[in-house]
Amino acid sequence: MLERIAAGDSSAVNECVDRYGNLLWSLARRYLRNTSDAEDAVQDVFIEIWRSCARFDPGVASETTFISTIARRRFIDRLRQSGRTPAMDSLDDEEGAPVDPGVAATVEDDTEVAIVARVLADMDPEHRKILGMSLYEGYSHSEIAEQLGIPLGTVKTRVRRGLIHIREQLQIAVGDTAGESPE
Repeated sequence: MLERIAAGDSSAVNECVDRYGNLLWSLARRYLRNTSDAEDAVQDVFIEIWRSCARFDPGVASETTFISTIARRRFIDRLRQSGRTPAMDSLDDEEGAPVDPGVAATVEDDTEVAIVARVLADMDPEHRKILGMSLYEGYSHSEIAEQLGIPLGTVKTRVRRGLIHIREQLQIAVGDTAGESPE
């Protein structure tokens, strides 16, 4: 679909809005918690998708990954501009955070997206599914536990370990390991 948008297919733009609108709205509400800000941010994300779709490489990441990465960066940028911090719940909260803003903010370019995609591809399928549901599909930890029929604590642990592993791999790849350690 993103290739079709890049080629100027207006029906693909509508398809993108239909397919990803709910996901983006959910992510915006989790980050911003203000309906007006969330509406503006989602609109900004669709504009950025339209501008960036020519850079999409299906060999590097899925459409959902590409779009979610753009969205998270835009939402975090909006928060930084307003001097606020993400309104997302902590990883220790029962509802759980669908994304670690530190990891999302780190994913700045296609190379880093490729690293994240590689790390996810190398994970055990069950861990990858849980992390994917949290990172890319916007499910809370409680929702993941309920859908998969596993304890909430297990979901939290797997998401946390997965995010730490991704952060470590990004730090190694960009040579940014000086004095920093994952939480």
